[in-house]
Amino acid sequence: MSDRKSVMIRRYRMEGSMDELMRTVDVQFARQIEAMGGGASAAAVQVPPGIVSYQAVRTGPDTLLTITVFESAVHLERAQQGARQIRESLAAFAVEEVDTISGEVVISRATSAALDPVRP
Repeated sequence: MSDRKSVMIRRYRMEGSMDELMRTVDVQFARQIEAMGGGASAAAVQVPPGIVSYQAVRTGPDTLLTITVFESAVHLERAQQGARQIRESLAAFAVEEVDTISGEVVISRATSAALDPVRP
C-alpha cells in the first residue's frame, strides 16, 4: 500500500433543513479536524485521526457532497467505521449515502487560502 494521501468523496441525500445539518456537522465534527493535534475532544462522536482536510459542498436543496483527504489509505480505511457513527448521530436529518468514490491523490497543490475555514 502506498503512503500517498487518499481521498474519499461521498454524495448524500437528506431531509429537513440543510442549513441546520451543516451547522450540526460543523459544530460536532468539522471543528475537531481544525483542532487536531491539540489534544482529545470531548465530542460524543470522535473524528478519526489522519484527516488532512474536509469540505462539505451543498449541491442542491437536499443533496450534498463531502470531500475528505486522508494522510494515507490506511487512515481512510480506519475512518470508514467513524463515518458510520457520524451518520448515525445525524439520524434526525435522514442522511442517506447515495454514492462513494475513493482513490489515491496523485497531484496536490493549495494556496494558504485553502486553510481559511468556511462555516455555515
